[in-house]
Amino acid sequence: MVGTLRRWSLWLVVLSSWTAVAQADAYSALPMATRILVEKSDRRLTLFENDRVLRRYRVALGVEPVGPKQVEGDQRTPEGRYRIVARNPRSDFFLSLLVSYPDVRDSERARRLGAKPGGAIMIHGLPNQPRQSPEYYAKTDWTDGCIALSNADMMEVWMLVPENTPIEIRP
Repeated sequence: MVGTLRRWSLWLVVLSSWTAVAQADAYSALPMATRILVEKSDRRLTLFENDRVLRRYRVALGVEPVGPKQVEGDQRTPEGRYRIVARNPRSDFFLSLLVSYPDVRDSERARRLGAKPGGAIMIHGLPNQPRQSPEYYAKTDWTDGCIALSNADMMEVWMLVPENTPIEIRP
């Protein structure tokens, strides 16, 4: 009886180890983005693994999409080179990735204008409490300066983009 229990215990250890390795292999099989490119004029976010395109998504931008973000409340999406600095699974929107805006240049530009640069620029999904129709969110620039995707697209981005990933936002 003791020998049988030991054999079953050994099998359980082997099985649980194999399951953990299989799960780790499944996650490591996902391609991870090494950089993000947002092209505001095309309303497009592209994930790259080195020079290879992983995925492309349609995005919505700030209500005033032309030109770089300059001051808090201008409802523009920034332009420049930043990083993904945090992940928020409990966002007011379906998942969010925090962009490192403002940088030193952004803060200095806003200071010269006598204003604050703003902040909390994110890549995120749809609002958890929508105030508009699904068609509105699909066809309109509606954020305060963030980069918004459908919830399905945001789920993919969430899984493929690690913290500290560089992001370039172009006009």
